[in-house]
Amino acid sequence: MELPTLDAGAVRLRQLGDDDLTDLHAVFSDPRTMRYWSRPAFTDVEETRGYLQAIHDGRARGDLLQWGIEHVGEARIIGTTTLYAFYPGQARAEIGYILGSPWWGRGHANAAIRRILQYARDDMRLRRIEADVDPRNTASLRFAERLGFRREGLLRERWVVAGEIQDAVVLGLLLRDLT
Repeated sequence: MELPTLDAGAVRLRQLGDDDLTDLHAVFSDPRTMRYWSRPAFTDVEETRGYLQAIHDGRARGDLLQWGIEHVGEARIIGTTTLYAFYPGQARAEIGYILGSPWWGRGHANAAIRRILQYARDDMRLRRIEADVDPRNTASLRFAERLGFRREGLLRERWVVAGEIQDAVVLGLLLRDLT
């Protein structure tokens, strides 16, 4: 399955390729960016290469759709956004997103995630999107809530990352409420 390219102003969502390995590694090896991710920062480019292969494998299976967030002016990948854990009969999925720390605070995540949510609603005909966020990641929680996600619960001790036990706030968005 080929992913459609989705334009979102200064950023574009597109399928990742081998040429994106260096940019992808810059995102996933940054400890600031990965602080609240469900795994530690990548330590070498081979780990990133394996992750890129897992992205391709998930797309081939149809159970993981992960777009690169490309900065149009820079022509480089600055993050990713993912739809996964599809429940087709229920018209719902989960979302993940990450943006490299040098790009924080510029509106790129907002543009990219709003665009992927529109695609999920209008093209995929999904009804509901769920996210889980580390409760210590207040910036991501505020971001999700600005998009219209609502806090629906706390999953205690959901993740163990680099030996640290982490909780997760579960958020949900009914796509009919997307503005």
